Amino acid sequence: MTVALTLLLGVGLLVFVLQDAFEVMLLPRRVTRRWRLTGVYFQVTWAFWTLTAKLIPAGPRRERFLSIYGALSMMLLFSLWAATLILAFGLIQWVAQQAGGAAPTSDVREQVYLSGVTFFTLGYGDVVPHTPPARVLAVVEAGAGFGLIAVVIGYLPVLYQLFSRREAHVIQLDGRAGSPPTATTMLCHHAESSGLEKLDDLLRAWEIWGAELLESHLSYPMLAYYRSQHDDQSWLGALAAIMDTCALILIGVQDIKPLQARMTFAMLRQVVVELARSLRVPTAKIVDPPRLNPGDFDKILGAFETAGLVWNGGSSALETLAAVRATYEPQLTSLGDYLLIPVPGWVAEDQSADHWERGPRGIIARRLIVGLADGSISSAANRGKSAGRSVAHRLRDRLR
Repeated sequence: MTVALTLLLGVGLLVFVLQDAFEVMLLPRRVTRRWRLTGVYFQVTWAFWTLTAKLIPAGPRRERFLSIYGALSMMLLFSLWAATLILAFGLIQWVAQQAGGAAPTSDVREQVYLSGVTFFTLGYGDVVPHTPPARVLAVVEAGAGFGLIAVVIGYLPVLYQLFSRREAHVIQLDGRAGSPPTATTMLCHHAESSGLEKLDDLLRAWEIWGAELLESHLSYPMLAYYRSQHDDQSWLGALAAIMDTCALILIGVQDIKPLQARMTFAMLRQVVVELARSLRVPTAKIVDPPRLNPGDFDKILGAFETAGLVWNGGSSALETLAAVRATYEPQLTSLGDYLLIPVPGWVAEDQSADHWERGPRGIIARRLIVGLADGSISSAANRGKSAGRSVAHRLRDRLR
């Protein structure tokens, strides 16, 4: 009876872990089964990690601590797979050593040691299989161990390539929508530079980004735990800014065709809904505190007027916007609360410099680029030609 139970436990663990590893690393499709090792593993470890993170005051230290989780959890997951497979093969090996009625030559602990040596193809030779089934099992385990290590080595570059492609678009929002990105900043930047016609191309690129994000994060949900390079940037914040931009365009921004905004919004809302379901994040019924209040809406309209952006949403625009927000903001904020990623608002909270404006002569770079884009520096430089002054002197006077 003991032998039968040991064999059953070993085979069960073996099948359970190999199936989980296959689904995580090789199956390019979302797994809908409720109970699986990887799902339980990430839920338990992330709950412990976030509980510890909340003991650290919000700020750079907490973000550094949270940024470790993605890579560390994958290393621990691979170690868990290997340890469980070694245990499973060790239990089966102990049973196989008794095939044909042979007396056991060693206890389970020694067979687990033999399993570990075989799994990593070390082959010390101090403990060896004695029966034909045990020898066959040793060969199978060596192949399984070598195969798992090879798949893991090939899996990690794919994972980091997907992460890099996701983050490349997030970083691009720094100059277009600020850091953290907001819809108001994005629309005003394009309006100030007479680039509203380029928003269609931009939103089309983000529609493609959303489709790639959905496919990669459903196949590899652990990517959601990988954080961006800067504390005020995130894939979730970028997604919120683009959806907010689409909502404003659809409701009342003049001179921008609504078709692409509609397509991008539909794609990104699918991303939010599917990822919340994949990570098993319960959706809050209300957003508290709200991301947008009437005072913020007045700031949006004031920023639009300053940038020369025409708003024709009408008197019911705020109510219409509230109805649109209710279709995606609860999922967004629930994901943000679960992942401890702050979701940016609709208006920039402060006027701090974006990342591209920082560093030596960052303020001068901003003034130069903005002035050249709106033509004010060029006209000032031309007016100074009559005085016979150099271009450098004219620009320096203009930037003071």
